Amino acid sequence: MKTIGILTKPKFPDVKHILKDLVAWLRERHKEVILDKATAALIDEPASHQKVQIAALADMVLVLGGDGTMLSAARLVEERSVPILGVNMGGLGFLTEASLDQLYPSLERVFANDFVLDERLMLRARMHRHGEHVAHATVLNDVVVSKGTLARMIETRIAIEGQFVTNLRGDGLIVSTPTGSTAYSLSAGGPIMTPAVRSLILTPICPHTLTHRPLLVPSEVTIEVTLTSKDEGAMVTFDGQVGVAMTQGDTVDIKASEHRTQLIRFPDRTYYEVLRRKLKWGDG
Repeated sequence: MKTIGILTKPKFPDVKHILKDLVAWLRERHKEVILDKATAALIDEPASHQKVQIAALADMVLVLGGDGTMLSAARLVEERSVPILGVNMGGLGFLTEASLDQLYPSLERVFANDFVLDERLMLRARMHRHGEHVAHATVLNDVVVSKGTLARMIETRIAIEGQFVTNLRGDGLIVSTPTGSTAYSLSAGGPIMTPAVRSLILTPICPHTLTHRPLLVPSEVTIEVTLTSKDEGAMVTFDGQVGVAMTQGDTVDIKASEHRTQLIRFPDRTYYEVLRRKLKWGDG
């Protein structure tokens, strides 16, 4: 890997010093470093590239941040499936592979080809209004149709492969990947799924009818969620980072993307170890 793209969140403490040392370390090893303009400005480098250029040029993307920065990186490199190494500078860090004190040893392992690629399912969503396409997005975690800031419930119609499933009344619906099963879906009572399972999860958010429970469906299907209530304020959000207002009759079509996110993992660290550590299973 000769060309390393770096993405970070400028507001992290000490990120300037970390970034400056990292760039120097990489260049000493004859690696070309690609920074977006905002990141380059942190260390007083000349204006570099747009973020989309990082996706086009990098052999690997190094993410200094938390899960939110990782989600942004996954969407950025979706079509090229550039390998991503996440270094946790945030909170829980389910998606990141290394802690900050493991940064340089982890990079040494990557450059020595001592790693594996963990392929993660992504979702593509398209929103239609009166037969016209009005929004689209690709996500690694989830697509959420919710009531937004409304105090009252919304109503949605759910269909899978064109077959009616249910009318759902409540705070909304989460459609997540196995990767997203440890995000919002988990908080709403959804199951944890290992990334190797090729399935999608439909998790109701505070359903009015308590018999509405999380539903697993094959990853090959298309899920259609239509807002049927008249209430204003409903939203569809993508990975919790981008939101689009919905009106009555809007439909969001959700299906697996043909592309996959490639996360760099090390062979001596398993998904179950991550679960135990992050969720503190077995403590006490």
